[in-house]
Amino acid sequence: MSKLRAHISISLDGYVAGPRQSREEPLGEGGEALHAWAFELAAFRAPHGMEGGTVNASSAVLEEELAGVGAEIMGRGKFGPPGGGPWGEDPWRGWWGEEPPFHKPVFVLTHHEREPLRLSDTTFTFVTGGIEAALEQARQAAGGKDVVLGGGADLINQYLAAGLVDELELHVAPVVLGGGCRLFEGVGPGLRLEQLRVVQGPGATHLKYRVVR
Repeated sequence: MSKLRAHISISLDGYVAGPRQSREEPLGEGGEALHAWAFELAAFRAPHGMEGGTVNASSAVLEEELAGVGAEIMGRGKFGPPGGGPWGEDPWRGWWGEEPPFHKPVFVLTHHEREPLRLSDTTFTFVTGGIEAALEQARQAAGGKDVVLGGGADLINQYLAAGLVDELELHVAPVVLGGGCRLFEGVGPGLRLEQLRVVQGPGATHLKYRVVR
């Protein structure tokens, strides 16, 4: 069976987004700094339709993260807009414009029903049946490849608490946010992790774990 993998950038004090998220600052105050390590990498720029970029110790980490993934699950918080709620007559179409960088099926957990949204080669399917229903649909769409949890914190925390995650990778940035969305909130002390590797890159330390069951 394919693996369920979670990859996310995190601050030194445990937050994956800063406080006061808004349309102007979707990652909250200071949250964009968590991803600065990736922005100039060629491996990051290519899926976003940009040319050029650098290659450093983090490149192989990001390439490995993207390889072998057939579908993504994300929370309503990542898809947006901030505040959630019903979709309305002119529903939000995500942060990424008409060419999203995912290039694979994406399943969005939400409390509000909505028809699938296709943008370029990405189809967003909105799932109201909970985390296990989203995982079942994502695995079917992935065709034997792995499924990735794209965030945010609440989504990953739910899957960790349910014992469904196989691998967890944290990109630890030298940033202190002081508040926001915290990873591992409500997961409990029973989570056991086996360290698989550590990579030190410019602007982030990459920690990869297997979840021990």
